[in-house]
Amino acid sequence: METFLLFNRWLHIAAGFTGFFVAPVALVVRKGGAAHRLWGRVFFWAMLVAGSTALVSASLNGLTFLLLTGIFSLYLAQFGYRSLRHKGMGQSRQPERYDWVSVTLGLLIFAGTLGYGLLSRPFNLAMAVFGAIGVMTTVRQLRGFRRPGPWPQGQWLRNHISGFVGAYIAAVSAFSATSLKFISFPLNFLWPTLVFVPLLIWLQRHYVPKTGVNRQLVSVAESE
Repeated sequence: METFLLFNRWLHIAAGFTGFFVAPVALVVRKGGAAHRLWGRVFFWAMLVAGSTALVSASLNGLTFLLLTGIFSLYLAQFGYRSLRHKGMGQSRQPERYDWVSVTLGLLIFAGTLGYGLLSRPFNLAMAVFGAIGVMTTVRQLRGFRRPGPWPQGQWLRNHISGFVGAYIAAVSAFSATSLKFISFPLNFLWPTLVFVPLLIWLQRHYVPKTGVNRQLVSVAESE
């Protein structure tokens, strides 16, 4: 068991650091190009491995808040990747069973996270914030799936951006909470949200302006 835990730990560290350094690369290269798609995939798989190994470690060590953060990161990573399949939703494309199952499970998990944060003694602000963000994300996604007619133009791209940037925020938050001991709780858990959410909003407004999708990014979905 000790050998397994050590392997799990180093795999988690390797995947986490890969994701930390790859995500900015995917943001700065030309959107829709081969490099963006490559580093986006590397980031997705890095988050998948980092989140899965975090679940194993948190479960075996009874670390509830890290367990929930790992789930949060995994959900948002798959949400961002899956959003590339949602171009044309409501027209030629309809939600598939995977979409319904994943968003329903996500809503249940995040509602539980929110409840855990609100009912903890002392009050757990970090979990309440993460749970609330997760609930809002999944409720908005469910409403989109149930909405008659086509999605608003560029909604798939907004989801793509929010999913991947959100997964990055969750991963940095978990790293900060466990490793940056000089930052007190709950700021050590929440500072990535305060720093990166404004960037997320800027990215959405820049690449999906009110006039429609920035055309340089259409190839992202078409090439996936």
